Amino acid sequence: MMGRMTQTSAPATPGDPAGAPRGSAAAAAVPTGERPSVPDRATRWVARVWERRRAWAAPVAVFALVFAGYVLFAAQQWAQFTARSWDLGIFTQLLSRYAALQPPIVTIKGDGYNLLGDHFHPLLAVLAPVYAVFPSAFTLLVVQAACFALAAAVFTRAARARLGAATSVALGLAFGFAWGLQYAADAQFHEIALAVPLLTLSLVAVLDRRWLAACLWGAPLVFVKEDLGLTVVMLGLIVILLAWREGGVPTTPATEARSGAAPSRFLLSGMGLGAGLAVWGVIWFVVATMIVLPALNPGGEWAYADKADPLSVLTDTAILFAPAKGETLALILVCSAGLVLRSPVALLLLPTLAWRFLSTNSGYWAPTWHYSAVLIPIVLVALLDAIERGRSSRWAWMRAYIRQAPAIAVTAAVVLLPGLPLFSLVEAASWDPSPRAASAQAAITAVPDGASVVSDIGLMNYLVSDHDVFWIGNDNPAPDCLVIDTVAGGTPGEWGDVIAVGQRLFPGVAYTGIFDSDGYQVACR
Repeated sequence: MMGRMTQTSAPATPGDPAGAPRGSAAAAAVPTGERPSVPDRATRWVARVWERRRAWAAPVAVFALVFAGYVLFAAQQWAQFTARSWDLGIFTQLLSRYAALQPPIVTIKGDGYNLLGDHFHPLLAVLAPVYAVFPSAFTLLVVQAACFALAAAVFTRAARARLGAATSVALGLAFGFAWGLQYAADAQFHEIALAVPLLTLSLVAVLDRRWLAACLWGAPLVFVKEDLGLTVVMLGLIVILLAWREGGVPTTPATEARSGAAPSRFLLSGMGLGAGLAVWGVIWFVVATMIVLPALNPGGEWAYADKADPLSVLTDTAILFAPAKGETLALILVCSAGLVLRSPVALLLLPTLAWRFLSTNSGYWAPTWHYSAVLIPIVLVALLDAIERGRSSRWAWMRAYIRQAPAIAVTAAVVLLPGLPLFSLVEAASWDPSPRAASAQAAITAVPDGASVVSDIGLMNYLVSDHDVFWIGNDNPAPDCLVIDTVAGGTPGEWGDVIAVGQRLFPGVAYTGIFDSDGYQVACR
């Protein structure tokens, strides 16, 4: 009986004093002040939640600041009745068609013109539900602001894991307000806005060696614009290169080889996924440029194929070394603290720079407009990669420079700000009301509801949401109304007033002037 009773205490474990009691008895035997502090489940859960909140604080702050900056800039443009081109009107008309579940017929480009015959951008259809709820051209500017802010937040989160919170916020803001994105915002909306977050998500996954995520985020780029098919090809090749450097060709155990699992093992490896992505890019570039665009374009061709003439560009020194190209390259180097070329990610710059610099269209060469927006994620992620790689450099001077690189990149971004479009947000004169704003609004109101309109670019963006709008430079059917801006709309001055324009474009159709103030003129049948 006594022997059985002694077994009620747990046996001593290695390290316990001989015969020391355990369990509740042990707890009672240890003085209160010496008990180990073990957090309970609730405390651990709170700690995890708090850590997650801290991890997201920097990206959320950057998102909020970047989003607010671009929305304010868009609001400033909108209030000033700024019209950079006809593109915002074109994409607004496109989304109005998608929102109504109709083919993308955009009359601004021409009567019956299918916009998928101009550029291949079917991914824009995902914005149709947003436009259906908020049917305005201004909605597209807000969407673009959200795209840029999301990309900056994703980059910030990646930077925080490598450089700490404060540095990541500074670099995230340098990304969000980089020259390429600011010039894109100044040009108002373009389809390339969707590529900025997709490319950032894909490249951050490349840095993290998450090959599947990198390919899944990169694959939809082929549906943003046709030239990005080549960018996707290069992205696939970069994944192959880095995966091969990481582990070479994946080996297959003999048992898997006999069972036929070897192909699946390769396809799901980094090299296999990269190869699949590269093939995907080739297929869609060919389909877009040789099948879809020629089939839907009124001219039966890829409308921009003639803009590429590498032979003439390469043999003309003045074009090959145009200063505008040098300015673009200089900005790439400056905003990456000169480190962009130390990362394989920089290879992704080649497709975009090639089609731009080998084009005879000088508008593609400079850093302005929206053509450099896709360069920013590549350049800044390459900087992040170069910083990581440089820490293990065999050169002491490189390791020292790497430590200063974030500060150099941020300083360069700040120095560039006064010459960039968003600097107008801190200039008091930029917020002065437009002296023609009241007349512009009155001209818009003068157009009858539902009337079809031929317009120059002056008020096009403000009419396109609730009118069938045609651009004044095309061969159009006779509309219900004509709207021109003789000050900044682009109608040739020698055409005369709105009545003369009507007689010139639509002889035999009688138009009567119903509004004329501050250069805005409206005439209707």
